[in-house]
Amino acid sequence: MEFLDRTFLITGGASGLGRATATEMLGRGAHVVVADLKGDAPDGGTFVATDVTDDTQVRAAVTIATEQSGPLSGVINCAGISVPRKVLRGDGPHEQDLFLKTLAVNLGGTFNVIRLAADVMRGNDPGPGGERGVIVNTASVAAFDGQIGQAAYSASKAGIVGMTLPLARELARYGIRVATIAPGIFHTPILDVLSEQARESLGAQVPFPPRLGDPSEYAALACHIVENQMLNGEVIRLDGAIRMAPR
Repeated sequence: MEFLDRTFLITGGASGLGRATATEMLGRGAHVVVADLKGDAPDGGTFVATDVTDDTQVRAAVTIATEQSGPLSGVINCAGISVPRKVLRGDGPHEQDLFLKTLAVNLGGTFNVIRLAADVMRGNDPGPGGERGVIVNTASVAAFDGQIGQAAYSASKAGIVGMTLPLARELARYGIRVATIAPGIFHTPILDVLSEQARESLGAQVPFPPRLGDPSEYAALACHIVENQMLNGEVIRLDGAIRMAPR
């Protein structure tokens, strides 16, 4: 799939991995709609305030994407939250509502966007090879080797991994591909609260390259998935060969 004059909806696109992807796609000639709780879109993009768990708000974002000059041809799901909590703590057990909220945003929100965007994309005119759309989801290496305190986060990301293949199989009849990226430790705004020394220490845990990932590297892979028609039903770790320690 090409980018020129096509529209892509990017959730969580106001910062971090999503913003880097939005910037890259805009540079390739795509129309980009950024759906996020707050913030803005990179120059040339369209911002829509969106809670991915809300049916009405996601429908509105998808509608705005369909109103761009190019067809809605792809979705990049980057919206997510992470609130570290041990199951058992000194002040009591893990809050059930926090666990369910993490699942609702990371897993439920991803599915919510997929179902509504795919419903639109199946009506696109088929491109080369019959392709009508592509969906790229964001999991995490925590889906495979989650650390202590990541029970909720790991469960939500493992759910994204688990639904990748069945979604790809079902949507294949419409010419819509589905793939997932599982990033390792990336330098996103969530890490800005740490000191530079702490960030360097985290990066040093990566076998090679021994540093934090750059959001532009995620964006490059997301764009390659869009371009490479054989990438379908796959989960790709983007992590410099790191395997997370228990804590």
